[in-house]
Amino acid sequence: VTGTCYSCHNGTTADGKPANHLVTSNTCEDCHVTTDWTTIHFDHTQVTGTCYSCHNGTTADGKPANHLVTSNTCEDCHVTTNWTTIHFDHTQVTGTCYSCHNGTTADGKPANHLVTSNTCEDCHVTTDWTTIHFDHTQVTGTCYSCHNGTTADGKPANHIATTNVCEDCHVTTAWTGAVVDHADVTGTCSSCHNGTTADGKPANHIVTSAECNDCHSTLAWTPATFDHSQATGPCSSCHDGTIATGKPGTHFVTSLNCDSCHVTTAWTPVHYTHVSPDFPGPHNSSVTCASCHTTNTETATWTYVAYKPNCAGCHADKYTPEPHLKYGSVHYTVSELRDCSGACHIYTDSTLTVIKTHRTGHHHSNDGSFSN
Repeated sequence: VTGTCYSCHNGTTADGKPANHLVTSNTCEDCHVTTDWTTIHFDHTQVTGTCYSCHNGTTADGKPANHLVTSNTCEDCHVTTNWTTIHFDHTQVTGTCYSCHNGTTADGKPANHLVTSNTCEDCHVTTDWTTIHFDHTQVTGTCYSCHNGTTADGKPANHIATTNVCEDCHVTTAWTGAVVDHADVTGTCSSCHNGTTADGKPANHIVTSAECNDCHSTLAWTPATFDHSQATGPCSSCHDGTIATGKPGTHFVTSLNCDSCHVTTAWTPVHYTHVSPDFPGPHNSSVTCASCHTTNTETATWTYVAYKPNCAGCHADKYTPEPHLKYGSVHYTVSELRDCSGACHIYTDSTLTVIKTHRTGHHHSNDGSFSN
């Protein structure tokens, strides 16, 4: 036979294209062979119309039962030269991502995917799978199951040492601005409160080698329960009226440091050891500092200056000569007994050479009264 197939297979001389033949400008022999009309070497290049006009499940294979749900036409994703090569276009896909990305139709969650009830599109976008707009609201499991340094960022190297789980301090809406729970923090306070990781000692902090928790608690930084045992430096370096309570307005005027009179275990009573050679000795408890230091200063006030620093400097007016017999009917003077000594000898006469008798008593500065 010479001539084209169509010169005979024109529907008149011989059977032509059936009514359901795909729409194409190909000649018969472009696809069919004369030895077997049903054996087709298909050439899509001259086919006109949409793929679906043939690939409708009747004329030619259509979408398989497990095809993803989409309103795309075949040619939006497939090419005629290789049906399995797909240039995928998500724009017309209907249904959830998981209806395809289920591990069978298309890749699903990998084995190391974080545990979540979110759907794919809650976090991923179709234009770039690795760009994630993360939504924690449906994530299940602990933060650390993802924030372990592998799946997602974990604790940085300078993180405080703690056995707390992430959510004890952090929130998913903002990683910074943590509300710290100290309950399971390990290590010393200063390992965090060093001025870098967390606030440390302010510039005006008392000078001390004590650890923070010796005075402060994790519930409230103030007030501090102070332990003086580790404080260094003089008391006045803190007790200056600014950092800690200082001298009240009525305080004894002195250049001595606090611990010269006070102790850290109890601010009162005051204990002072006099070092001046003029101090006549310890007095009983009824004698206060102001009894001698009437101007409230370090300078003692001597009532009878001529007799200082002896007892008579304050007690000359208390002297009575009668008990202080010297010889015969003569008595010692206050000047002679200014230091309350020497009155124990009673002589036979004015030569003061022969002791007639001895007095048995004498005065002490710490007696309850000025008596023997």
